[in-house]
Amino acid sequence: MIDLLVAGGGPAGLATAIQGALAGLEVVVAEPRPTPIDKACGEGLMPGGVRRLAELGVPVEGRAFHGIRYVDGLSGLSAQGLFRDGPGCGVRRTDLQAALAARAADLGVRVVARRVEEVRQDEHRVGAAGLTARYLVAADGLHSPVRRALGLSAPPAPGRQARYGLRRHYAVAPWSELVEVHWAPRCEAYVTPLGADRVGVAVLTCEQAPFDAQLARFPLLSARLPPPGPDDAVRGAGPLRQRSRARVAGRVLFVGDAAGYVDALTGEGLTLALAAAAELVRCVRAGRPQEYERAWREVSRSYRALTGALLWARGRPWLAERIVPLAARLPGVFTRAVNLLA
Repeated sequence: MIDLLVAGGGPAGLATAIQGALAGLEVVVAEPRPTPIDKACGEGLMPGGVRRLAELGVPVEGRAFHGIRYVDGLSGLSAQGLFRDGPGCGVRRTDLQAALAARAADLGVRVVARRVEEVRQDEHRVGAAGLTARYLVAADGLHSPVRRALGLSAPPAPGRQARYGLRRHYAVAPWSELVEVHWAPRCEAYVTPLGADRVGVAVLTCEQAPFDAQLARFPLLSARLPPPGPDDAVRGAGPLRQRSRARVAGRVLFVGDAAGYVDALTGEGLTLALAAAAELVRCVRAGRPQEYERAWREVSRSYRALTGALLWARGRPWLAERIVPLAARLPGVFTRAVNLLA
């Protein structure tokens, strides 16, 4: 019998599959779309994520970055915090997924072109997409069909504005060895170096408007960017905040965005998915899947706390406009916060 059936062949699902295979489990990934799959993503791996990929034996070619810089979108005032324990890596999502898929294949992980929507389970096994396994891992994204099918999607918290993400690539040499976060009154723009002649620009916003209209809120950033090429399509995602009632439902466990998502504001999504994948496999291999709920809460604690605090500040205009000046005035505090997430 299959030990782990993974629903979703994105980075979170493939990382879980690799962890499982390395632990001696038989793993099958169900993914109806061909690899690689391009999606809206900031495409920045924090140092912890870079280290975890190395532990999995996944070689990733990208552009190193050495910290985070906050920039006021109008005045140019900035504050930066450098990483203390090695660089992060800007890598295109498609390249990362292709590297993960190749490593999974090398380890004997089978990928089947099936979509998981309906789940049946008892105390010994779980069935989905015509397959039977000991456990099902739902790594099926922000709007997880498995989470919805099991009734685990919680309604949005009252009073919170929905946020959306948009991303586009630009053929221009990176002008910084840091990820830049440009702040405007109602949105942020994230600039990630991806290669010698490419950057990614991701915009997070609570206003639904075209990418170019969002980018116009950052005149200093816009002036650095060339016209987009014909292949530099805009990718979008949202609403970003997705609440889940639990990470474990019988023999079904959730990882990545499917486990619940606060926001992309701190750039920890990929790193958190890699850390959670390791904990999920550890709990399953020990025969104690119910312990994964606590493990997930532990590895996501700093992400949820800091991201929640920044979103709270972002929702108060009088405070949001002080974020960059405060970071510039308290560089030590800002650097500690950056390294808390790294």
